[in-house]
Amino acid sequence: MFPTLPPSHHSQIGLRFWQLILIMLLAAPQCVLAQRTLTGTVRDRSGEALPGVTLRVTELRGVGTTTDAQGHFSLTVRDLPCYTLQISMVGMQTQHIAITPLTSSPLAITLREEARTMETLVVTATRTPKTLLDVPVPTRVLDAADIAASDASTVQDLLQTELPGVEFSYSMNQQVNLNLQGFGGNSILFLVDGERLAGETLDNVDYSRLNLSDVGRVEIVKGAASSLYGSNAVGGVVNLIPRTATEPWTLKLNARYGSYGDLRYGATASVNRKNINSTTTVQLSQCDSVHLSDDPSSSLRAIYGFRTLNASERLIYTPVERLKITGRAGYFFRERESAATLHDRYRDFSGGLRGEYAFTDCTDLMLSYAFDQYDKSDYALGLKRDVRDYSNVQHTVRTLFNHSLDAPSSPTLTLGGDLMRDYLMSYQFGDDGYHLQYTADAFAQWDQTFSDQWNLIAALRYDYYSEMHSGHLSPKLNIMYRLPHWSFRAGYANGFRAPSLKEMYMNFDMANIFMIYGNKDLKPEVSNNFNLNAEYTEGPYNLTAMAYFNHVQDRITTLWNQARNGMVYENMSRMNIYGIDLGLCCRWDNGIGCRIAYIYTHEGISSDGLRSSTRPHTATLRVDYSRDWHWGITTLAVNGRALSAVTCDEITNLTDPSQHQEVTYPGYMLWRIMLTHQFSHGIILTATIDNLFNYQPKIYYNNSPATAGRTFGIGLTWDVDKLRK
Repeated sequence: MFPTLPPSHHSQIGLRFWQLILIMLLAAPQCVLAQRTLTGTVRDRSGEALPGVTLRVTELRGVGTTTDAQGHFSLTVRDLPCYTLQISMVGMQTQHIAITPLTSSPLAITLREEARTMETLVVTATRTPKTLLDVPVPTRVLDAADIAASDASTVQDLLQTELPGVEFSYSMNQQVNLNLQGFGGNSILFLVDGERLAGETLDNVDYSRLNLSDVGRVEIVKGAASSLYGSNAVGGVVNLIPRTATEPWTLKLNARYGSYGDLRYGATASVNRKNINSTTTVQLSQCDSVHLSDDPSSSLRAIYGFRTLNASERLIYTPVERLKITGRAGYFFRERESAATLHDRYRDFSGGLRGEYAFTDCTDLMLSYAFDQYDKSDYALGLKRDVRDYSNVQHTVRTLFNHSLDAPSSPTLTLGGDLMRDYLMSYQFGDDGYHLQYTADAFAQWDQTFSDQWNLIAALRYDYYSEMHSGHLSPKLNIMYRLPHWSFRAGYANGFRAPSLKEMYMNFDMANIFMIYGNKDLKPEVSNNFNLNAEYTEGPYNLTAMAYFNHVQDRITTLWNQARNGMVYENMSRMNIYGIDLGLCCRWDNGIGCRIAYIYTHEGISSDGLRSSTRPHTATLRVDYSRDWHWGITTLAVNGRALSAVTCDEITNLTDPSQHQEVTYPGYMLWRIMLTHQFSHGIILTATIDNLFNYQPKIYYNNSPATAGRTFGIGLTWDVDKLRK
């Protein structure tokens, strides 16, 4: 039997019960009201919106959201006194923001890249999209942020700033010459969205054609890549990939002014609507002549002034979900002030059509046609007469088929082929004649992932050249083994370069001094490339080390022929190129980033009495610091590159080029400092001091840097579409 409470106790309990109910009812609206909604946008350093970014509150389990296609987010949370918002995305540095009652919304969040964006999709090394992490072929990627951070006006500036082992110099008549770790411009294949470039001068393409304003990323594959790209990919491939618009519309204006009347301005406009994606780019640049030296011993005393126009259109049409059609057209013009009464003119007309159809998620087919015509002419100012004396026209048809099994660790089979008609009319042929060549190829690649650790790629390609009446077989094998934080790569690749029409048929009078003759009996230049690569990545750190060896046979060059009293294209004896490639990249949460790289290259020529002009030691350094303010982001960056001295042989007597002398080009170091501020509404101001310590060679040779000393530049970029945001 339970005890009975007095009536007073019943009344007290009832009173407390109703007091508790009243308190809960009064507190409920307060709980509902004690919430806040955070909104904002997440972008990268270049101002591009980042979709799919994860945001979560670290103190509240399960509270979070992701950004939409425009980088926007909205997150409702309890209004705690203080909590932490974590923002993360694969390939980007995780950021933490303290949210207090004083934090205003919307938030403008900028994510920086990890030391290396390993989730970037690349296509050059394998011809199929793979993440940088999964590519067994050593590949370097320069993305839009790298291009903007370099303040590069040309591809030459970009590659020399970001990569050691690269040197652009002037050769005869101030034509640009490339040396990439012992390989010249005719052994490095330059592509624009996977397509070859027509035209060359002294074995180099016209690098000023390569417009950076609409480039999304540059992929560099070092080492032989002929198994996928055929001739000229003996020493590597540089592929400029255009950016594709992801927002409804964009308009980017840019202008830059520097010393010696160095002027660059242009615009890029894009539209992205349902099944239409269009990008239009116009870029103009010019520079006055630059006086270097009055010293009669200098072979380079002034740099010619120039002006260029580069315009392009890229249109993507997606009529149905699995079909994509891409059309492109481009025009390029350059005029060089080579003499008081005569200017050099260069023009290019390019176009193409590409269709890509995905039968299933595992099977796709690509068909394309490309056209490229590169012309040279001499323009007489007094007569106003423009005489064309060079024209290279290429028509190329290409197909690419990919199929992978829909299963774990499934292999991917890639099949492809190309057919090209190559026409060349040149002043270097007798009576401004012309020659024509057809080339055809077929290749196959097998990409097998055995497990999370092992990946293997094997490829084989056969190329046929009508003027050689023969072909070449190019194999390749690459393997990668991966551990947590570590990647190990090893590879062998065969590269070749078929003799060009110029090298087979040249009959050119070299200023009435001697003749240069072609040789129809030339053999293809062949290289066997071996490389070992180790890479370590953890948090903000990325460390790479690579050793490489190239055995080159039958390199094509000009040698003095005593019997013909002139220069003749010949195959020289074997040559070995080997070295090491080291790199360290890191970026910390405090806004400081650092990238340092070093390359040692040894180029050994066994005979022919010649010595290499490749500098054995080269290095690059970049240190930058970024600070987020309420009114924008400020970045201060210092770039430096150092090249060692080199001793080589040069011709001493033009009437008998078999006579050589030993010449030593001194080492040098160049530094650049750049201050950038990114305002809201997409406005970016840049101020640059180049050649910071005012280095000038005592004597200007072809292999010395063509600098007259310290220069200054200021630039403005405005993403007009961001004004509305």
